[in-house]
Amino acid sequence: MIRARFYGAAVLGTCVTLAACGDRGAFDPDSPYAPGVARNEQAVDATLVGHRLMHAGEYELAIDAFERAAVTHGLTSDILLGIGSASLGLGRLQTAERLLRQALDQDERSPEIWNNLGVVLMELGETSEASQSFQRAYALDDGASDSIRDNLRFALEKLENPEYNEDNDQNYKLVRRGSSDYLIRQIP
Repeated sequence: MIRARFYGAAVLGTCVTLAACGDRGAFDPDSPYAPGVARNEQAVDATLVGHRLMHAGEYELAIDAFERAAVTHGLTSDILLGIGSASLGLGRLQTAERLLRQALDQDERSPEIWNNLGVVLMELGETSEASQSFQRAYALDDGASDSIRDNLRFALEKLENPEYNEDNDQNYKLVRRGSSDYLIRQIP
């Protein structure tokens, strides 16, 4: 009798669990669980996935996503910007600089690329060139981005006073194309 109740409860629990998994392709924004595979839907663009991973601080995964996007779209300036910014987040400064300069070769009118290159140059100690990058970014952005303005202000202050360090608590701000910006913290 007890065994029958146990099996009955187990079967009921399994049925309830499977019923909850009914619509695997549906996305519930209030659910803490990832949605299932929507086999009849089109895949999310890997560039968008890369930007979301950057925002989450998952730089290695972001690089993988941007590399997948490069297979589909080619090495566009946006993809080079994403990989370069993720490389900066991982502390790979020379790689980040090289990729951001390649992105500038394709799109020299992008304030995001100029800003992020300025962040790399600041990390490398090239304050003069970094301030020029921030000035260019600020001009191309028409002064609309607070992040770019703050980076420019810090670079100019550091240029005027090389000992200026704001207690080694300066936050550099990476900017991406779209509505979000990244924040890269200087590691003491």
